[in-house]
Amino acid sequence: MVMILVVCGAGASSTFLASRIRKLASERGLDLTAKASSTEELAARLQGAGLLLVGPHLESSFSQLEAEAAELHIPASLLPSTAFGPTGAEDALARAISLLAVPIEGNPNA
Repeated sequence: MVMILVVCGAGASSTFLASRIRKLASERGLDLTAKASSTEELAARLQGAGLLLVGPHLESSFSQLEAEAAELHIPASLLPSTAFGPTGAEDALARAISLLAVPIEGNPNA
């Protein structure tokens, strides 16, 4: 199972987004999960992640967060400004699927 790590400043917004991503992935039969992290907990939570999605409000810190993930060979992507809106989870899941290097069972595009 591939784990998507969603990071935001304090972890609250990412918790809601990760929950919605997990639900969508489950509904679609995808072999992935999503977990949330604050920026303070990121180093400890990156282990085991397959992808890092970064909240749009962290754009000024993205290159640092991306470099931290790259040290563990984890791709990272900055989410669009709509990430925490009504279609944010669908958009984030679509982005995750397109960025993951390994095929995900249940993904018709894999």
